[in-house]
Amino acid sequence: MPASVYDPPALEEGALRIIPAGGLGEVGRNMTVFEFGGKLLVVDCGVLFPEENQPGVDLILPDFAPIRDRLDDIVAVVLTHGHEDHIGAVPYLLKLKADIPLIGSGLTLALVEAKLKEHRIKPYTLTVKEGQREKVGPFELEFVSVNHSIPDALAVAIRTPAGLVLGTGDFKMDQLPLDGRLTDLRAFARLGEEGVDLFMVDSTNADVPGFTALERSIGPVLDQVIAKAPRRVIVASFSSHVHRVQQVIDAAQAHGRRVAFLGRSMVRNMTIAEELGYLRVPEGVLIDYKKAKDLPDDRIVYMSTGSQGEPMAVLSRMANLDHAIEPGEGDTVILASSLIPGNENAVYRVIDGLTKLGATVVHKGNAKVHVSGHAAAGELLYCYNIVGPRNVMPIHGEHRHLFANAKLAQDTGVPEENTILGENGTVVDLKDGVAEVVGQLDIGFVYVDGSTVGEITDADLKDRRILGEEGFISVIVVVDSATGRIVTGPEVHARGFAEDDAVFDAVKPKIAAALHEAAQSGVRDNHALSQVVRRTIGRWVNQSLRRRPMIVPLVIEA
Repeated sequence: MPASVYDPPALEEGALRIIPAGGLGEVGRNMTVFEFGGKLLVVDCGVLFPEENQPGVDLILPDFAPIRDRLDDIVAVVLTHGHEDHIGAVPYLLKLKADIPLIGSGLTLALVEAKLKEHRIKPYTLTVKEGQREKVGPFELEFVSVNHSIPDALAVAIRTPAGLVLGTGDFKMDQLPLDGRLTDLRAFARLGEEGVDLFMVDSTNADVPGFTALERSIGPVLDQVIAKAPRRVIVASFSSHVHRVQQVIDAAQAHGRRVAFLGRSMVRNMTIAEELGYLRVPEGVLIDYKKAKDLPDDRIVYMSTGSQGEPMAVLSRMANLDHAIEPGEGDTVILASSLIPGNENAVYRVIDGLTKLGATVVHKGNAKVHVSGHAAAGELLYCYNIVGPRNVMPIHGEHRHLFANAKLAQDTGVPEENTILGENGTVVDLKDGVAEVVGQLDIGFVYVDGSTVGEITDADLKDRRILGEEGFISVIVVVDSATGRIVTGPEVHARGFAEDDAVFDAVKPKIAAALHEAAQSGVRDNHALSQVVRRTIGRWVNQSLRRRPMIVPLVIEA
């Protein structure tokens, strides 16, 4: 892994530069920038969802720093599929320049356009299909069908005079896919015979041995759970998981139940999927959730968002009794999705909350209600053997996934020196079949916090964590501007402490003594006196109460 930040040299003529701006060392905010002949091509532009140690943050974006000053050079943004971690940041990029063309499959672009409509952006789009080739600036693109947990996913082959790059996007090799759309290994083999100079491969399941289970193996389990459920059934899934929703609809219809969608994104995405023919909904199965309350409890299935424990999503609000639908005794809740790393605690809190309310919770840990959308180690080995790439760069995954993927490539004969283990901001140049790391950019997190984008810093988040974990103390002292003598105070107020404010009576003489000593030394500056107060009470609280709270001293001159 690159050890430190260093600038790359000017791009050599005839070379292709690759810069991942997100998605390496994390599961989310996938984005890669390709540069050739002074033009840029962006592949994917997704978001990362915040973890518990990022309080108040709504979304995390890729770092647009490598392209912010070169927006006019971007010839297109290619979107491999419609999941949030690949398309969610598109509105934030197009807010910088609205006429950047978007290229993707029919469903992918429909989901993006609906998202952009909420941001009042009308994009320029080009719809493509597998087998199609397009010339965009100096980049010749070929699109390859891949199987994933959302329909219409594509891999993309990028040809330039510098060489051929094949990016898989997210994929697996389900041999009996629900929509009949296989990962096109014949195209992979053809590209391999042509000579793939750099293979950029999905790493999410690289450390999982064997093969990913078939998507259709979930259907019978869902059918059985729904058949046995005595009352209402609530299924939580990703709002873009069309295949899973289809299986729920099929099981509900088979057992005389109707289905109501909950959550704005779920309603929006499934409406689009049905309109485009990716979701088959029998007549009379769907019902508006407000009308669903009139049905008997054993005749309804709610399909909701919130499978990752997101605080504001439908399922979390249900668990907190903050939703019109309140789960109770006899209800069955199915979490039909995997756990994104970092979300485990939030999900288990929701499971505990639902269980406490009397619901039976079915999840991946106790029933086969989800299979991954990513290729496991066995499938990746097949791909490496079929493609036979000169160089490999694992993408899309945490560091353990990237390392595992690199090891698989090496096991199939890719030399270790041709296996690039990068991180966000690693600059790779490709020319004459040789790919090498030539720089490391300083790539950071860009936080969306309410209506602000990029304003919140890591220091702000640290303050929020301190406030949440250690508490808050304010100290007010009024001093004589001429003598430095204390006129009033110190007054100490605390929040987030179990102890009464009276406990701070013991430190007030220490603050007064420290201020007196500072005054005797000729210190009159308010800021300097505030720091004296901060240090004095900080040491005392740390020693006496074993806490490190946020301390806000206020010294006022009289």
